[in-house]
Amino acid sequence: MTTSIDKTSFLSSLLKGQTIVYTGIVWSFISILFFLLFSVKPADEDYPFWYSIGTYILEVVPFLVAALLCYRNYKSPQIASGRNVWLCIGLGMFCYFLGDVVFGWWELYWGMEPYVSPADIFYISFYILVGWGMLLAVLPRRLNLEMKQWIIVGVIGVVGIIISLWITVIIPAGAEKTPEASQLPINTQTLIASADLNTSQTMSLFAQAETTNSPIEEVKSSAEARRPQWVDSLDEFLTKFKTPVNFFYIVADLILLIIATTLLLAFWGGRFSQSWRMIALATFSLYLVDTWNKYNYAIIEAKKLDYESGSLFEVLFIISAVLFAIGAALEFDISSATRTRGRRRRGAN
Repeated sequence: MTTSIDKTSFLSSLLKGQTIVYTGIVWSFISILFFLLFSVKPADEDYPFWYSIGTYILEVVPFLVAALLCYRNYKSPQIASGRNVWLCIGLGMFCYFLGDVVFGWWELYWGMEPYVSPADIFYISFYILVGWGMLLAVLPRRLNLEMKQWIIVGVIGVVGIIISLWITVIIPAGAEKTPEASQLPINTQTLIASADLNTSQTMSLFAQAETTNSPIEEVKSSAEARRPQWVDSLDEFLTKFKTPVNFFYIVADLILLIIATTLLLAFWGGRFSQSWRMIALATFSLYLVDTWNKYNYAIIEAKKLDYESGSLFEVLFIISAVLFAIGAALEFDISSATRTRGRRRRGAN
Protein backbone atom coordinates (compact mmCIF):
# COMPACT_ATOMS: atom_id res chain seq x y z
CA MET A 1 0.00 0.00 0.00
CA THR A 2 2.78 2.40 0.92
CA THR A 3 4.65 1.64 -2.30
CA SER A 4 1.52 2.34 -4.35
CA ILE A 5 0.99 5.66 -2.56
CA ASP A 6 4.63 6.61 -3.10
CA LYS A 7 4.37 5.86 -6.82
CA THR A 8 1.19 7.91 -7.10
CA SER A 9 2.69 10.89 -5.28
CA PHE A 10 5.87 10.68 -7.38
CA LEU A 11 3.84 10.61 -10.60
CA SER A 12 1.73 13.55 -9.41
CA SER A 13 4.81 15.60 -8.58
CA LEU A 14 6.33 14.67 -11.94
CA LEU A 15 3.25 15.95 -13.79
CA LYS A 16 2.91 19.20 -11.84
CA GLY A 17 2.78 22.37 -13.89
CA GLN A 18 6.03 23.67 -12.44
CA THR A 19 7.87 20.46 -13.33
CA ILE A 20 6.46 20.50 -16.86
CA VAL A 21 7.51 24.15 -17.27
CA TYR A 22 11.10 23.47 -16.16
CA THR A 23 11.33 20.31 -18.27
CA GLY A 24 9.95 22.16 -21.29
CA ILE A 25 12.51 24.95 -20.88
CA VAL A 26 15.36 22.43 -20.67
CA TRP A 27 14.02 20.49 -23.68
CA SER A 28 13.71 23.70 -25.71
CA PHE A 29 17.23 24.78 -24.76
CA ILE A 30 18.69 21.40 -25.77
CA SER A 31 16.76 21.52 -29.06
CA ILE A 32 17.92 25.04 -29.89
CA LEU A 33 21.51 24.09 -29.07
CA PHE A 34 21.26 20.95 -31.22
CA PHE A 35 19.93 22.89 -34.20
CA LEU A 36 22.46 25.70 -33.79
CA LEU A 37 25.40 23.31 -33.66
CA PHE A 38 24.46 20.89 -36.43
CA SER A 39 21.92 22.50 -38.80
CA VAL A 40 24.53 24.42 -40.81
CA LYS A 41 25.82 22.44 -43.78
CA PRO A 42 27.28 23.08 -47.25
CA ALA A 43 24.63 23.91 -49.84
CA ASP A 44 25.47 20.89 -52.01
CA GLU A 45 25.34 18.32 -49.19
CA ASP A 46 22.56 16.56 -47.27
CA TYR A 47 22.11 16.47 -43.54
CA PRO A 48 23.72 13.48 -41.80
CA PHE A 49 21.32 10.64 -41.06
CA TRP A 50 21.90 10.90 -37.31
CA TYR A 51 21.02 14.61 -37.39
CA SER A 52 17.68 13.95 -39.13
CA ILE A 53 16.86 11.22 -36.60
CA GLY A 54 17.74 13.61 -33.76
CA THR A 55 15.43 16.36 -35.05
CA TYR A 56 12.51 13.92 -35.29
CA ILE A 57 13.08 12.62 -31.74
CA LEU A 58 13.28 16.14 -30.34
CA GLU A 59 9.98 16.98 -32.06
CA VAL A 60 7.81 13.89 -31.57
CA VAL A 61 8.46 13.55 -27.81
CA PRO A 62 6.91 16.92 -26.75
CA PHE A 63 3.93 16.42 -29.09
CA LEU A 64 3.27 13.02 -27.51
CA VAL A 65 3.66 14.46 -24.00
CA ALA A 66 1.30 17.32 -24.91
CA ALA A 67 -1.27 14.79 -26.15
CA LEU A 68 -1.07 12.85 -22.87
CA LEU A 69 -1.40 16.00 -20.75
CA CYS A 70 -4.42 17.12 -22.80
CA TYR A 71 -5.94 13.66 -22.29
CA ARG A 72 -5.43 14.07 -18.53
CA ASN A 73 -7.36 17.35 -18.73
CA TYR A 74 -10.13 15.61 -20.65
CA LYS A 75 -10.41 12.89 -17.97
CA SER A 76 -10.59 15.46 -15.17
CA PRO A 77 -14.18 16.48 -14.28
CA GLN A 78 -12.93 19.70 -12.67
CA ILE A 79 -11.21 21.16 -15.73
CA ALA A 80 -12.50 24.72 -16.16
CA SER A 81 -12.28 25.26 -19.92
CA GLY A 82 -14.34 22.19 -20.74
CA ARG A 83 -13.32 18.57 -21.26
CA ASN A 84 -14.19 18.56 -24.97
CA VAL A 85 -11.83 21.48 -25.52
CA TRP A 86 -8.88 19.44 -24.33
CA LEU A 87 -10.08 16.28 -26.01
CA CYS A 88 -9.94 18.02 -29.40
CA ILE A 89 -6.59 19.68 -28.71
CA GLY A 90 -5.16 16.41 -27.37
CA LEU A 91 -6.33 14.45 -30.41
CA GLY A 92 -4.75 17.14 -32.56
CA MET A 93 -1.44 16.76 -30.72
CA PHE A 94 -1.56 13.00 -31.19
CA CYS A 95 -2.34 13.41 -34.89
CA TYR A 96 0.71 15.66 -35.27
CA PHE A 97 2.80 13.05 -33.47
CA LEU A 98 1.57 10.37 -35.90
CA GLY A 99 2.19 12.71 -38.83
CA ASP A 100 5.81 13.19 -37.79
CA VAL A 101 6.30 9.43 -37.41
CA VAL A 102 4.82 8.74 -40.85
CA PHE A 103 6.73 11.58 -42.52
CA GLY A 104 9.97 10.47 -40.86
CA TRP A 105 9.41 6.95 -42.16
CA TRP A 106 8.59 8.32 -45.61
CA GLU A 107 11.63 10.60 -45.71
CA LEU A 108 14.31 8.62 -43.90
CA TYR A 109 13.42 4.98 -44.51
CA TRP A 110 12.03 5.23 -48.04
CA GLY A 111 14.30 8.12 -49.06
CA MET A 112 11.40 10.22 -50.40
CA GLU A 113 11.25 14.02 -50.69
CA PRO A 114 7.49 14.43 -51.14
CA TYR A 115 5.36 17.53 -51.58
CA VAL A 116 2.41 15.53 -50.25
CA SER A 117 2.66 12.31 -48.23
CA PRO A 118 0.32 10.12 -46.15
CA ALA A 119 1.49 12.18 -43.16
CA ASP A 120 -0.54 15.12 -44.46
CA ILE A 121 -3.71 13.27 -43.49
CA PHE A 122 -2.63 13.56 -39.85
CA TYR A 123 -1.35 17.13 -40.22
CA ILE A 124 -4.68 18.23 -41.73
CA SER A 125 -6.50 16.46 -38.88
CA PHE A 126 -4.30 18.36 -36.43
CA TYR A 127 -5.44 21.72 -37.80
CA ILE A 128 -9.11 20.73 -37.78
CA LEU A 129 -9.06 19.29 -34.25
CA VAL A 130 -6.96 22.02 -32.62
CA GLY A 131 -8.92 24.76 -34.39
CA TRP A 132 -12.22 23.24 -33.23
CA GLY A 133 -10.93 22.83 -29.69
CA MET A 134 -9.87 26.47 -29.54
CA LEU A 135 -13.25 27.51 -30.91
CA LEU A 136 -14.99 25.49 -28.19
CA ALA A 137 -12.95 27.47 -25.65
CA VAL A 138 -14.11 30.76 -27.15
CA LEU A 139 -17.75 30.14 -28.13
CA PRO A 140 -19.28 29.63 -24.63
CA ARG A 141 -17.75 32.89 -23.43
CA ARG A 142 -18.93 36.36 -24.23
CA LEU A 143 -16.17 38.15 -26.04
CA ASN A 144 -16.34 41.59 -24.44
CA LEU A 145 -13.32 42.86 -26.32
CA GLU A 146 -12.68 46.56 -26.57
CA MET A 147 -12.57 48.29 -29.94
CA LYS A 148 -8.76 48.48 -29.90
CA GLN A 149 -8.61 44.73 -29.25
CA TRP A 150 -10.85 44.01 -32.23
CA ILE A 151 -8.59 46.29 -34.27
CA ILE A 152 -5.59 44.20 -33.20
CA VAL A 153 -7.37 41.02 -34.33
CA GLY A 154 -8.27 42.66 -37.66
CA VAL A 155 -4.72 43.95 -38.26
CA ILE A 156 -3.19 40.53 -37.56
CA GLY A 157 -5.71 38.94 -39.94
CA VAL A 158 -4.89 41.44 -42.71
CA VAL A 159 -1.15 41.01 -42.21
CA GLY A 160 -1.60 37.23 -42.39
CA ILE A 161 -3.53 37.54 -45.65
CA ILE A 162 -0.83 39.79 -47.15
CA ILE A 163 1.91 37.33 -46.18
CA SER A 164 -0.07 34.43 -47.67
CA LEU A 165 -0.59 36.32 -50.95
CA TRP A 166 3.09 37.21 -51.06
CA ILE A 167 4.12 33.58 -50.70
CA THR A 168 1.53 32.04 -53.03
CA VAL A 169 1.28 34.73 -55.73
CA ILE A 170 4.14 37.24 -55.72
CA ILE A 171 7.06 34.82 -55.26
CA PRO A 172 5.97 32.43 -58.07
CA ALA A 173 5.23 35.38 -60.35
CA GLY A 174 8.68 36.82 -59.70
CA ALA A 175 10.27 33.43 -60.39
CA GLU A 176 8.54 33.24 -63.78
CA LYS A 177 10.01 36.63 -64.74
CA THR A 178 13.54 35.55 -63.83
CA PRO A 179 15.49 35.08 -67.08
CA GLU A 180 16.75 31.61 -67.92
CA ALA A 181 20.42 30.97 -68.61
CA SER A 182 19.79 30.95 -72.36
CA GLN A 183 18.26 34.45 -72.14
CA LEU A 184 21.22 36.01 -70.34
CA PRO A 185 23.71 38.28 -72.14
CA ILE A 186 26.53 36.59 -74.00
CA ASN A 187 29.18 37.79 -71.54
CA THR A 188 27.17 36.38 -68.65
CA GLN A 189 26.75 33.06 -70.45
CA THR A 190 30.51 32.93 -71.04
CA LEU A 191 31.21 33.51 -67.35
CA ILE A 192 28.72 30.80 -66.35
CA ALA A 193 30.22 28.34 -68.84
CA SER A 194 33.71 29.10 -67.57
CA ALA A 195 32.63 28.65 -63.97
CA ASP A 196 30.92 25.37 -64.82
CA LEU A 197 34.09 24.15 -66.56
CA ASN A 198 36.26 24.99 -63.56
CA THR A 199 33.74 23.41 -61.22
CA SER A 200 33.56 20.24 -63.27
CA GLN A 201 37.35 19.98 -63.35
CA THR A 202 37.53 20.43 -59.58
CA MET A 203 34.79 17.88 -58.99
CA SER A 204 36.54 15.37 -61.24
CA LEU A 205 39.67 15.67 -59.09
CA PHE A 206 37.62 14.99 -55.97
CA ALA A 207 35.92 12.09 -57.69
CA GLN A 208 39.27 10.54 -58.56
CA ALA A 209 40.44 10.96 -54.98
CA GLU A 210 37.33 9.23 -53.57
CA THR A 211 37.33 5.46 -53.66
CA THR A 212 34.07 4.80 -51.80
CA ASN A 213 30.65 6.40 -51.56
CA SER A 214 29.86 8.75 -48.71
CA PRO A 215 27.64 7.50 -45.86
CA ILE A 216 24.78 9.73 -47.03
CA GLU A 217 24.95 8.29 -50.54
CA GLU A 218 24.97 4.78 -49.11
CA VAL A 219 21.88 5.54 -46.99
CA LYS A 220 20.07 7.01 -50.01
CA SER A 221 20.99 4.13 -52.30
CA SER A 222 19.90 1.56 -49.71
CA ALA A 223 16.59 3.42 -49.22
CA GLU A 224 15.94 3.42 -52.97
CA ALA A 225 16.85 -0.26 -53.19
CA ARG A 226 14.34 -1.35 -50.55
CA ARG A 227 11.59 1.05 -51.65
CA PRO A 228 8.67 -0.90 -53.17
CA GLN A 229 6.89 0.20 -56.32
CA TRP A 230 3.68 1.14 -54.53
CA VAL A 231 5.50 3.87 -52.61
CA ASP A 232 6.56 5.61 -55.83
CA SER A 233 3.07 5.15 -57.29
CA LEU A 234 1.44 6.59 -54.16
CA ASP A 235 3.87 9.51 -54.15
CA GLU A 236 3.06 10.27 -57.78
CA PHE A 237 -0.67 10.12 -57.01
CA LEU A 238 -0.47 12.34 -53.92
CA THR A 239 1.59 14.97 -55.77
CA LYS A 240 -1.54 15.80 -57.77
CA PHE A 241 -3.05 17.25 -54.58
CA LYS A 242 -0.12 19.56 -53.91
CA THR A 243 -2.02 22.79 -54.71
CA PRO A 244 -5.21 22.14 -52.65
CA VAL A 245 -3.20 20.80 -49.69
CA ASN A 246 -0.92 23.84 -49.73
CA PHE A 247 -3.97 26.12 -49.95
CA PHE A 248 -5.55 24.34 -46.97
CA TYR A 249 -2.45 24.90 -44.85
CA ILE A 250 -2.37 28.59 -45.74
CA VAL A 251 -6.03 29.10 -44.79
CA ALA A 252 -5.77 26.90 -41.67
CA ASP A 253 -2.69 28.75 -40.41
CA LEU A 254 -4.47 32.06 -40.86
CA ILE A 255 -7.60 30.84 -39.04
CA LEU A 256 -5.56 29.46 -36.13
CA LEU A 257 -3.65 32.74 -35.94
CA ILE A 258 -6.87 34.76 -35.66
CA ILE A 259 -8.39 32.37 -33.10
CA ALA A 260 -5.19 32.41 -31.04
CA THR A 261 -5.13 36.21 -31.03
CA THR A 262 -8.77 36.32 -29.93
CA LEU A 263 -8.09 33.78 -27.18
CA LEU A 264 -5.08 35.71 -25.98
CA LEU A 265 -7.07 38.94 -25.71
CA ALA A 266 -10.18 37.27 -24.25
CA PHE A 267 -8.31 35.47 -21.45
CA TRP A 268 -5.81 38.27 -20.79
CA GLY A 269 -5.62 38.99 -17.07
CA GLY A 270 -8.12 36.30 -16.09
CA ARG A 271 -7.64 33.40 -13.73
CA PHE A 272 -6.78 31.01 -16.56
CA SER A 273 -4.78 33.48 -18.63
CA GLN A 274 -1.46 31.69 -18.06
CA SER A 275 -2.48 28.45 -19.75
CA TRP A 276 -4.14 30.16 -22.72
CA ARG A 277 -1.20 32.49 -23.20
CA MET A 278 0.91 29.40 -23.67
CA ILE A 279 -1.59 27.97 -26.18
CA ALA A 280 -1.64 31.26 -28.08
CA LEU A 281 2.16 31.47 -28.14
CA ALA A 282 2.31 27.87 -29.33
CA THR A 283 -0.01 28.75 -32.20
CA PHE A 284 2.06 31.82 -33.08
CA SER A 285 5.23 29.70 -33.14
CA LEU A 286 3.51 27.19 -35.39
CA TYR A 287 2.36 29.97 -37.71
CA LEU A 288 5.87 31.43 -37.97
CA VAL A 289 7.57 28.15 -38.83
CA ASP A 290 4.79 27.14 -41.23
CA THR A 291 5.08 30.48 -43.00
CA TRP A 292 8.84 30.05 -43.21
CA ASN A 293 8.43 26.56 -44.64
CA LYS A 294 5.90 27.76 -47.22
CA TYR A 295 8.34 30.48 -48.24
CA ASN A 296 11.07 27.86 -48.59
CA TYR A 297 8.76 25.64 -50.62
CA ALA A 298 7.92 28.54 -52.94
CA ILE A 299 11.60 29.35 -53.51
CA ILE A 300 12.59 25.70 -53.90
CA GLU A 301 9.79 24.96 -56.34
CA ALA A 302 10.58 28.08 -58.37
CA LYS A 303 14.26 27.12 -58.62
CA LYS A 304 13.54 23.39 -59.14
CA LEU A 305 15.56 22.38 -56.10
CA ASP A 306 15.13 19.50 -53.65
CA TYR A 307 13.62 20.10 -50.22
CA GLU A 308 15.13 18.64 -47.07
CA SER A 309 13.76 19.10 -43.58
CA GLY A 310 15.95 20.05 -40.62
CA SER A 311 16.66 23.77 -41.04
CA LEU A 312 17.32 25.93 -37.99
CA PHE A 313 13.93 27.65 -38.10
CA GLU A 314 12.16 24.30 -37.65
CA VAL A 315 13.11 24.33 -33.99
CA LEU A 316 9.91 26.38 -33.59
CA PHE A 317 7.93 23.16 -34.19
CA ILE A 318 9.50 21.81 -31.00
CA ILE A 319 8.91 25.03 -29.06
CA SER A 320 5.27 25.02 -30.21
CA ALA A 321 4.76 21.48 -28.89
CA VAL A 322 6.46 22.39 -25.59
CA LEU A 323 4.17 25.41 -25.18
CA PHE A 324 1.08 23.27 -25.84
CA ALA A 325 2.24 20.85 -23.13
CA ILE A 326 2.92 23.66 -20.66
CA GLY A 327 -0.49 25.19 -21.36
CA ALA A 328 -2.24 21.88 -20.69
CA ALA A 329 -0.29 21.35 -17.45
CA LEU A 330 -1.00 24.86 -16.16
CA GLU A 331 -4.71 24.49 -16.95
CA PHE A 332 -4.86 21.28 -14.90
CA ASP A 333 -3.04 22.83 -11.93
CA ILE A 334 -5.16 25.98 -11.88
CA SER A 335 -8.42 24.03 -12.22
CA SER A 336 -7.42 21.64 -9.42
CA ALA A 337 -6.38 24.49 -7.11
CA THR A 338 -9.61 26.39 -7.79
CA ARG A 339 -11.74 23.33 -7.04
CA THR A 340 -9.84 22.68 -3.78
CA ARG A 341 -10.31 26.26 -2.57
CA GLY A 342 -14.03 26.02 -3.36
CA ARG A 343 -14.37 22.87 -1.23
CA ARG A 344 -12.51 24.48 1.67
CA ARG A 345 -14.82 27.49 1.62
CA ARG A 346 -17.92 25.28 1.61
CA GLY A 347 -16.47 23.23 4.48
CA ALA A 348 -15.79 26.36 6.48
CA ASN A 349 -19.38 27.50 6.07
